[in-house]
Amino acid sequence: MPERPRATLCMEGASRFGPDGEIMPEAEFLGLMAAVDEFDLIALTSEAAGRAAGGLSSHPFSKRFDLDRLEAVGDRGLEGKAGTKGALNLYWPVEDVVGTVQCPHHEDESLAANVMLENLVNKASGALALMHLLEDNDVDPESIEYVISCSEEAVGDRYQRGGGNMAKAMADAAGLRQASGADVKNFCAAPVPALVMAAALVKAGVFQRVAVAAGGSLPKLGMKFQGHLSKELPVMEDVVGGCAFLIGPDDGSSPRIRLDAVGRHRIAAGGSNQAIMEALAVEPLERNELKMADIDDFATELHDPEITEPQGSGNVPERNYKMIAGLAVRRGDISRDQMGEFAETKGMPGFSPTQGHLASAVCYLPHALRRLTVGDAQRIHLMAKGSLFLGRMSQQSDGMSVLLERNS
Repeated sequence: MPERPRATLCMEGASRFGPDGEIMPEAEFLGLMAAVDEFDLIALTSEAAGRAAGGLSSHPFSKRFDLDRLEAVGDRGLEGKAGTKGALNLYWPVEDVVGTVQCPHHEDESLAANVMLENLVNKASGALALMHLLEDNDVDPESIEYVISCSEEAVGDRYQRGGGNMAKAMADAAGLRQASGADVKNFCAAPVPALVMAAALVKAGVFQRVAVAAGGSLPKLGMKFQGHLSKELPVMEDVVGGCAFLIGPDDGSSPRIRLDAVGRHRIAAGGSNQAIMEALAVEPLERNELKMADIDDFATELHDPEITEPQGSGNVPERNYKMIAGLAVRRGDISRDQMGEFAETKGMPGFSPTQGHLASAVCYLPHALRRLTVGDAQRIHLMAKGSLFLGRMSQQSDGMSVLLERNS
C-alpha cells in the first residue's frame, strides 16, 4: 500500500476493473438504478439515459442489465415529473439536473423520495456485486438456492418499516432465478453474522449454496465531509460499496469456516472496547485451545484513517490492533516488547471507505481467500462490530467474529 498521505494520489492508467470487482462511473450507475427500478420511480433525461446506456451496453455484463427498461426511462424523459410533489432531483455533474426520483406515496415517510433513492442505490449496487460474483468466478446462477442480504438499509412501508426483503430483490435483479432470500440486520457488523448463518445453513444441509450480498449505503456517502473540507481536503467518502460472496460445501480447496470458533459479544460482557475485543478476539480462540499468535491476520474495522482522522475519529484500525496486541500480552501469548511487531504483522492499515458494513472486516475477505489458498496463511480471524445505539433502542454495542482456516 502506498505511503500516507494517499488522498491526492493519482493512479495513472488504472482500470475500473480489478480482480475483485469494479468502480462503476456515476453516470452508468444512474442507468443501472433505472434498470433495476420496477416501479418507474426514476425518470432520466434522454441525454442521461443515453449516456448510461452507451456505457452499460459495452459493459462485460451487458447481457445481465435490463437495457430495455433503461431505454424506456429515457423515452419518458422528465416531462411533468421534475416539479411533482415530493420528487427529488438528481444532479450530474453537480449543477445539471439529469433525473428525478418520485415519491410513490405522499403520506408515507417510508416511501419518501429520498428513501426510495437510498433503496435503489442499495439494490443496484448489491445486484452488481452479485453479478461480479457470478461472472468473475464462473458460478452457475441456477446453483444458488438462497441469498442473505446484510445491507444497512431496511426497506418497507408504513405497515412494516424495515420488514422488507432486499435479498430477494437483489437476487431477482442479478438473475438468480432459483434463489429465495431474506435480510439480516446488524448495523456495521451484519456481514459476519450473515456469513456465519450462511455457513450454518450449508453445514446443516438446508441449502447447498448460499450467497451473501450487501449493497452500498447512500446516507454514508460523504458522512465525514465537514472534517475533510475543514482540512482543505476533498470529500473522500465519494463511493457507495457493495459486496457478495458464496458459501458452499467443502470442496477440498476453499478455506473452511470454523463454526466452532465463532465469537459473540454477549450483553453481560459490557460495552467497553476491551470487553468487546475479549469476546471477539480471545474467547473463541481460548475455547479451541489456540493462541492469538496462531492467527496470521486479524481483520477488524478497517476504516481508512485518512477519512476518519480529519473528523476526529482517529486511526481506528491502529487503535484496535494495539488493543488486540495488549490482550495477547495479557494472555501470555507474546511478551510486552513484542506488541509492536504483533500489531504490525497480524494487523494491516485501514483501506476501506466508511460504508459501515464493508469496513467491518468483510472488505478483507477476498484478500483472506487468496492468503489462505495461494498464500502462506493458515488462519485468519474476521471480527465485526456494530453500534446499536444508532437506532435509539439500546446503548449496547454488538459484534461477532469467525475463524477462517486453510483447507488441508
